Amino acid sequence: MKVDFSKGLVPAVIVDDRNGEVLMLAYMDEKAYEKTLETKETWFYSRSREEYWNKGATSGNKQIVKSIQLDCDGDSLLIRVEPLGPACHTGAQSCFYNWVEGEEQELTNTSIYQTLSEEIEERKTAPIQGSYTSYLFEKGTDKIAKKLIEEAGEVIIAAKNNDKDELVNECGDLLYHLLVLLADQDVSLESVEAELCKRSSKKGNAKKERREIEQW
Repeated sequence: MKVDFSKGLVPAVIVDDRNGEVLMLAYMDEKAYEKTLETKETWFYSRSREEYWNKGATSGNKQIVKSIQLDCDGDSLLIRVEPLGPACHTGAQSCFYNWVEGEEQELTNTSIYQTLSEEIEERKTAPIQGSYTSYLFEKGTDKIAKKLIEEAGEVIIAAKNNDKDELVNECGDLLYHLLVLLADQDVSLESVEAELCKRSSKKGNAKKERREIEQW
């Protein structure tokens, strides 16, 4: 299926490939689309300036294209990218930060877990002398598991003491050691995320079934 440029411009929704966050909405014509395919960077057509622009050409906040999807009508694009900086000209990570309805929430960038996982994997495949992560891999699973248990205990102690600052610190240590254990066992973070998504889906189905039963 080809993109339908019969009306000139098509909307392109830009999404962070790492966490699914919608970053921005822009427009492409056939030329901008072809340049995007050719360079693997996003190119758009500015309706206000009536010119083509390469995202990040002046700011350095480029968007590396990871995949492109076409909607059912062939006249809208969903482009997943690796952002090399904020998407919005205001400096915000996403252009969609103004709340119109609903309870405002702080947007969190979960990619820190992916970034940390990648750094841990690098220490596993290319050990560095003096690196604590490399030391854990050298000592093996028993050592990593022991540290994970210790950190879990310290999280509980911080919670029992009602020490929020210490709880945050200890949770950081716990999550770090958990990621090290996953890498040690060759289990990807994505597989854990997939399992959580599967459980969430089952939970949603269970709620639907309860509603149907209550209606009866």
